[in-house]
Amino acid sequence: MSKYKQIAEYLELFLKNEVEKTGIKKVVIGLSGGLDSAVVAVLAQKAFGENLLCVKMPSQYSSQSSLDDADELCRDFGLNAITCSIEPMLRAYEEMNPHLNNLRKGNFSSRMRMSTLFDISARENALVLGTSNKSELMLGYGTLYGDLASAINPIGDLYKSEVFELAEYLGVSLSIIKKPPSADLWDGQSDEADLGYTYAQLDGAMKLYVEERLSREEILSRGIEEKMLDMIIAKIFRNHFKRKMPVIAKLTSRTLNHDFNYPRDITL
Repeated sequence: MSKYKQIAEYLELFLKNEVEKTGIKKVVIGLSGGLDSAVVAVLAQKAFGENLLCVKMPSQYSSQSSLDDADELCRDFGLNAITCSIEPMLRAYEEMNPHLNNLRKGNFSSRMRMSTLFDISARENALVLGTSNKSELMLGYGTLYGDLASAINPIGDLYKSEVFELAEYLGVSLSIIKKPPSADLWDGQSDEADLGYTYAQLDGAMKLYVEERLSREEILSRGIEEKMLDMIIAKIFRNHFKRKMPVIAKLTSRTLNHDFNYPRDITL
């Protein structure tokens, strides 16, 4: 059995089990036309079939290729999908804030998409599935309460380079696999341009630091670029707050997330 066959089967079972615990039958996912959401959508289709709803949420900055790729994925795998454009909300906010820079514009877009998705999840009595991979989560490359928000994330322990390989196993179209990663948050936005390195370069260094727990000096001795490694280490620690629940000041004997730590799926 191939590595990615095992991973796909495990993640399908993981999704079924975690959703079943809540008593909810349906799931929703934001479908961008990119790699991560494509992989999660295919896994969710295998797990839930007609109980999966994909939501396309384009803006004026969405590339036509992303829209076409999302449509192709829906045709290839028979995905239920609807379109809810965030363009009117984004244009209204841009008019109110004419000096928005790309960072603010991208964060606002991401949060508008997640607000839309969670509203649809309430309408459908469904859970929101996350699409952030481990590379993004470790580096903090995501928007708090935007694309980082979800009820369940099946790919958060897979590095981006591994998501590419899982996509190939699942039969995701080459047009999605081969195109440069981008969240289409503003004109010409590119994930790897933002980060300054390819995901292959970043993942190679992160696996040594995170999985093998090598020291900085040991990693440098492997030929990893010093500037990139220092950037990775700085981002991992600087963005740790994005991977944690909000910190609560302790004032009583049993404070949430301090000493009141039941599993999320506990029942009486």
